[in-house]
Amino acid sequence: MKTGTLLLALSFFFTAVSRAADRPPNFIVLFCDNLGYGDIEPFGSTLHRTPSLNRMAAEGRKFTHFYASAGVCTPSRASILTGCYAQRVGMHLNPRDHHVLRPVSPYGLHPDEVTLAEALKANGYATAHIGKWHLGDQAEFLPTRQGFDFFHGIPYSDDMTERTWEKDGSQWPPLPLMHGETVIEAPADRDTLTKRYTEEAVAWIERNRDRPFFLYLPHAMPGSTPTPYASEAFRGKSRNGPWGDSVEEIDWSTGVILDKLVELGLDENTLVVWTSDNGSPLAKDPADPGRGSNLPLAGRGYTTSEGAFRVPCLTWWPGRIPAGTVCDELSSTMDLYPTFVQLAGGAADTVKRDGHDIRPLLFAEEGAKTPWEVFAYYELDQLQAVRSGPWKLFLPLEDFAKHPHYKKSDRERAPLLFNVVEDVDTSDNIAADHPGIVARLTALAESVRADLGDSGKTGSGQRPVGKIAGTAKPVTRDP
Repeated sequence: MKTGTLLLALSFFFTAVSRAADRPPNFIVLFCDNLGYGDIEPFGSTLHRTPSLNRMAAEGRKFTHFYASAGVCTPSRASILTGCYAQRVGMHLNPRDHHVLRPVSPYGLHPDEVTLAEALKANGYATAHIGKWHLGDQAEFLPTRQGFDFFHGIPYSDDMTERTWEKDGSQWPPLPLMHGETVIEAPADRDTLTKRYTEEAVAWIERNRDRPFFLYLPHAMPGSTPTPYASEAFRGKSRNGPWGDSVEEIDWSTGVILDKLVELGLDENTLVVWTSDNGSPLAKDPADPGRGSNLPLAGRGYTTSEGAFRVPCLTWWPGRIPAGTVCDELSSTMDLYPTFVQLAGGAADTVKRDGHDIRPLLFAEEGAKTPWEVFAYYELDQLQAVRSGPWKLFLPLEDFAKHPHYKKSDRERAPLLFNVVEDVDTSDNIAADHPGIVARLTALAESVRADLGDSGKTGSGQRPVGKIAGTAKPVTRDP
């Protein structure tokens, strides 16, 4: 090679390196559906094989006290994209759908809410949503209207298939697979969703490699159906039936995405967060092994138990996040919004958000502690528990829905206090030994109630849910 050509090549190389160093980081969020705390090897599973997640844990940082904001889909997904409790943005309950949005609903995430995608897009990011949405299926509420440049996925849960809904007689269409705002397949082939989401994700990363990007990939699996789905390469290959097949395919998908980042030289400028929307609902028949695990935590998904709210979380950013480390401090999916915006160089928020900037925890800064004074556990509009430090207090409730610790036959509704750090399965109620702590957490619960409401009472900090003006229409393929 001639000297001039070599110098020109070196010039291009160092210019590219300089631009990469100056560029804000990319963000990828891999968000599973109903996957439990004990469903992957880094969190203790001996049933599912998850080598890619083992790699993430070895090369990144594991968060052992990481919380979703709800025990069920829609409110949890509202929180990860707004940095707010669902109760703040009106996505916890509505008179038509109850706690999760159903097809042909007039409700959705309010268009005035600024999503994480919109905040990052304002800072020059390319944004993509590939996977399950579940924040409204009407045009006004789709990902393409909520800050995402690109959408490929299903608008709600994979179990919401064609039928007549008995509650209001509405006709649900065949499960639609959408590209942008167009239905490209109905019913969607659920066996191949994880595979096709992965292919779309790596192709989109390729196309946007030269600019900062945010990829949100909420998987449909393991999902809400009694029998999760997986492609032919994984079907019947695990030791835990369809549930295990789907978990192991998600692990494969994660490895493909990490490998693509390394191949493109984007790994050292990309933060990847892997977690779940809530814990596993478990099998109704304890003898059925083909479901998820929240062990060693107690309880199941769809409640306010630790097994519902505390979810596995792995973070990966080679060269920035210290490899092979563990964070035991309380943090939440709601923290991703302010943390990502700060890392992207975004402006301070002008509206109330519940999440916190957890960069000190993410980068394992010396002495870093949780920024959460109080964390709230809601069932629909009812505040059932709060956590502060290691302490979780289940509140004494006269009117309760599905409380994981109280029974309807209980005559006395005394507070229940657990040290969720030392008592992992919340089996030792020590409220009588710590009246001062019970009093302090009770006072914190009152402050939460005043802000976010409780059992039909509106809080001062609540904002409205979105609702279309006309009649909701089913998402169907054009004739």
